[in-house]
Amino acid sequence: MIPPTHMDPVERWAQAATAAALLAIDPEGLGGLWLRARSGPARDRLLAGLRGLLTAPRRMPPGIADAQLFGGVDLAATLSAGQLVRAPGLLGSGPVALIAPMAERMTPGLAARLAQTLDASQGHCLIALDEGAEPDERLAASLADRLALHIDLDGLALADCPPPAFDAEEIARARTYLPHVRLGPDAHAALTVAALRLGIDSLRAPLLAARAARALAALDGRDTADEDDLVTATELVLAPRATRFPEEDTDEAEPPQDAPEPPPETDAAPEDELDETDPPQRLPEEILLQAAKAVLPPDLLARLAAAKAPKTAKSGAGAGAAKKGNRRGRPLPSRPGRIDGQSRIDLVATLRAAAPWQTIRRKLTPDAPQKVLVRSEDIRLRRFEEKSDRLLIFAVDASGSAALARLAEAKGAVELMLAEAYARRDHVALIAFRGTGADLLLPPTRSLVQTKRRLAALPGGGGTPLAAGLRASLDLAALSKGRGLSPTIALLTDGRANIALDGTANRPAAAEDARAMARALRAQATPSIVIDMGNRPQAQLRDLAGDLAAPYIPMPRADSQRLSTAVTAALDS
Repeated sequence: MIPPTHMDPVERWAQAATAAALLAIDPEGLGGLWLRARSGPARDRLLAGLRGLLTAPRRMPPGIADAQLFGGVDLAATLSAGQLVRAPGLLGSGPVALIAPMAERMTPGLAARLAQTLDASQGHCLIALDEGAEPDERLAASLADRLALHIDLDGLALADCPPPAFDAEEIARARTYLPHVRLGPDAHAALTVAALRLGIDSLRAPLLAARAARALAALDGRDTADEDDLVTATELVLAPRATRFPEEDTDEAEPPQDAPEPPPETDAAPEDELDETDPPQRLPEEILLQAAKAVLPPDLLARLAAAKAPKTAKSGAGAGAAKKGNRRGRPLPSRPGRIDGQSRIDLVATLRAAAPWQTIRRKLTPDAPQKVLVRSEDIRLRRFEEKSDRLLIFAVDASGSAALARLAEAKGAVELMLAEAYARRDHVALIAFRGTGADLLLPPTRSLVQTKRRLAALPGGGGTPLAAGLRASLDLAALSKGRGLSPTIALLTDGRANIALDGTANRPAAAEDARAMARALRAQATPSIVIDMGNRPQAQLRDLAGDLAAPYIPMPRADSQRLSTAVTAALDS
């Protein structure tokens, strides 16, 4: 979701209120609403208005079990009745508007099952409350793709959010109009082309935009969606999904130089014939694209350029790598297993697995004294997932006349990122390479005071032993993994490697050694990012980033703030 923070707060709230009304009109067709906002009065006001418009709104507890949500075995009733008794679950009692708090923490399995439920067309819709404070805490893509409306209320004050003007009678009247509303003959094509040019690769997006346009027409009591409806639907559905700015089409701006002259005009045909033969006017996609551009932030290109990180980098981003265990952390669904004296048994899940077989087992062993007959195949073991801390290793080129500037920028970026370390659970380390080798100037730390003291005086000058810097980063990454950290390397250099691993001044050998170290880091699955600090982008560094499977970001004359922003955006994507 691209938050339209550049928009006026009043416009953002009006857009959110319109989205709420459309969801109330067509909850099944639109799928739901992805509401990204911290808990606060603005979000509460929008939810209060939605609860008054939706049918059967139900709040889903964050740790709800599948049996409670989708239905399953009623353990108490089964044991009491001696036969299988099923409970309907939260979604088994008719169409429900499900409100999911802390949706950014939803497990992939639960997100997949909810997505399957929305695809089943049972009248349900989902309001996903995304409270993620960090870019990597986001709603699962499988659900975000199925929710037509994406709204961001971050930063809105209560004074900017008057109560929504839509009432229940107006929504009920629009629901009766909705089945009769139609789109123009070229509306679907225009929405599809607009989605393609905005970089949206899902076919659900234009289909959901079409549903939103029909709901807008129904809200106004019209039986045909007009151009304004399509424009508003583009702003609500397509713009938040955009991954690029649409390029201006200039191919048709001027006719070809060698184009033949048009034939001379003949006698005009009667007006009646013209009306019958003229094709219907096609809705220009440019109108929809201009509407999307109006709500996109002006720095979208910079955000997306920094966010193109490969999959290998994601394993070390965010809150660190996930580790599964059976002692502490976030609970995971239990799994079948054996009693080994170390694993913890999930008693409720074990009884639930044994409950359906009680009648058969009681017939086979009628004299068994146990009230509940449990077999080894019923045993379910508890599982937990904990996140390891992330270590961000800055490998900084400290060679040459520009070393002082690069080190000053790196120092500022390290201090800026460490200021958020307590909230993000990050550690930071700094490696400077110059002369014939690399030095660990700052071991992994979260202490801002220690960092400022260590960075007070930094050496600079000499050759560029890029391979030595990568080797030092590789060694530190391997050591940190052994200590339970998730390392990520940020390489800052101008790319002019001239010192080989053996300490000799040999440019071809230095370049080959650097690429060999890069391939070793890639084989170790260590996420990385390459920042080109030279005055001009270097092809050698682009190739090195390819060997690392890392994003390449040219940033000449970057200050510490821009550097910190680029690193954070690339690693948290």
